[in-house]
Amino acid sequence: MIRRLIFLLLIVSGLPLMAQTGQSHQAQVSKYLELFHSAFNELDAYYVDTLDARKTIEHALEAMLGSLDPYTEYYAEENTNDFKQLTTGKYAGIGALVQYRPTLKRCIIAEPYAHTPAAESGLHAGDVLLAIDGRDYGDCTSQQSAAYSDSVSASLRGEPGTSFSLSVRRHGHAKPLTFRITRRTISLPTIEYDTVLCDSIGYVALSTYNESTSQDLRQAIVRLKKQGATRLLLDLRDNPGGLLSQAVKVVSLFVPRGKEVVRLKGRARKENVAYYTEDTPLDTTIPLVVLVNEQTASAAEITSGALQDYDRAVVVGRNTYGKGLVQEPRWLPYHAMMKVTSSKYYIPSGRCVQAYRYQNGLPVHLSDSAAAEFHTAAGRPVRDSGGIRPDIAIKADTLPTLVAHLQASDALIDYCNEFQQRHKTIAPAHTFRLSADDYAQFRQFLKDHGFTYNTQSHAALQNLRRIVEWEGYHDVAADGIDRLDSILSQNEDYDFVRLEKSVRRLVEESLVRRYYYQRGAAAYQVLKDNDVAEALKVLADDKQYRAILQPAPANR
Repeated sequence: MIRRLIFLLLIVSGLPLMAQTGQSHQAQVSKYLELFHSAFNELDAYYVDTLDARKTIEHALEAMLGSLDPYTEYYAEENTNDFKQLTTGKYAGIGALVQYRPTLKRCIIAEPYAHTPAAESGLHAGDVLLAIDGRDYGDCTSQQSAAYSDSVSASLRGEPGTSFSLSVRRHGHAKPLTFRITRRTISLPTIEYDTVLCDSIGYVALSTYNESTSQDLRQAIVRLKKQGATRLLLDLRDNPGGLLSQAVKVVSLFVPRGKEVVRLKGRARKENVAYYTEDTPLDTTIPLVVLVNEQTASAAEITSGALQDYDRAVVVGRNTYGKGLVQEPRWLPYHAMMKVTSSKYYIPSGRCVQAYRYQNGLPVHLSDSAAAEFHTAAGRPVRDSGGIRPDIAIKADTLPTLVAHLQASDALIDYCNEFQQRHKTIAPAHTFRLSADDYAQFRQFLKDHGFTYNTQSHAALQNLRRIVEWEGYHDVAADGIDRLDSILSQNEDYDFVRLEKSVRRLVEESLVRRYYYQRGAAAYQVLKDNDVAEALKVLADDKQYRAILQPAPANR
């Protein structure tokens, strides 16, 4: 009785403090809103130039939201369709990726998507965008490239059924080409590629989580099983996530009904809710490996984490991104909107996969020693270090400097343009290879067009030269540095021989994408992918697969 009385007294005595805390917060809100309003009025009255109210206040809004987390964002009325595209995977336009090229001071068609107005009208990757309906896009400096690209992309979008003429400059054509294109609703594919690989292993690359993801995945798995697949590799690499509800439905394909998939915890009571598998599963026993990497995020982390927590799949790859924050739309006056982080999500073991903090916009994960330990359904230890840590870790491939420079160069685009002019067709995506003559012609093309690059070793040597001069050792060290500089400067031919395998892969993949679009590029990549090869080893070794999913002896 006494204990109960003390408990009640503590509650009652705490009520004024709680009320005071709430009142204090509201008082602060009122104070600083009044301060902001007053500051803007003073600027509007006395600033030397007339204020652009919209621009000034929207910048203030974006700065305020940017101080919170990377995912809470403001959408002006004309940009709310961008949010709808994120959730539905649909937009109205021509179906092409547009990219700014500094050397041209214009945008190009970087990639038209298959079965879209862009592809069907005859646009090619590499086409330089000149004018829409006779209105010249004009040149643009690099400093304004982001706004310029946004403006060009926006001009290509519009209401379904509306038409326009688009003028482009194409390699090998003396005069501009003009295309009449009709916009339509573009549905971005959720399944980037699916096929049956060796040893009856079905492979599915899932690119995003929108309204059709779980249904598309179900159909793909059924199709692969009919083709003889008895094991499954689900590739979630570079999948940024999307709809939480679809993550639950994807897990439901492999886990029995009634299992908790994710639990949300937020400040508002309505944000504290758990989601369970509700649908009849497609297959609860098929051996399953999930492939992840540093860009696997959000809903893709819920999928991989829940399947790991239920010991339903072996997770292979690299630590995932660590986005354990949930956003919801909040509508504002004048049809504007905010995407607000309202809760965190926790997967079945109790882990929150949110990164510990952000540094320069990138997630920072905890070490194992600093992370709390949780356990899967079978008792296997897992940690909440941020993101999903794979059961089998694979070291990321390093990209040689030469290949990185080629990938970002105009020379590669120009070579693909020229190749496409000379070859109307190529071999199927999974068998296409550059011949020895093709590779030699590619090397000569780069030389003729002045392609060059600086290796990290050469850049470091130039830095060393400056340090030696500053420290006064130039007279004794100059000859040695000059000789080494000469050696490193002549190494391009050597690098193209030494790194031929990597260079070939880049060029072949770029060409395959020209002829067979995104799906063709994926078909080419999967056969040369080291991560996929390691995941296939796990699925091919039934003993190893089952051993990984068994708890440690002490936890059984």
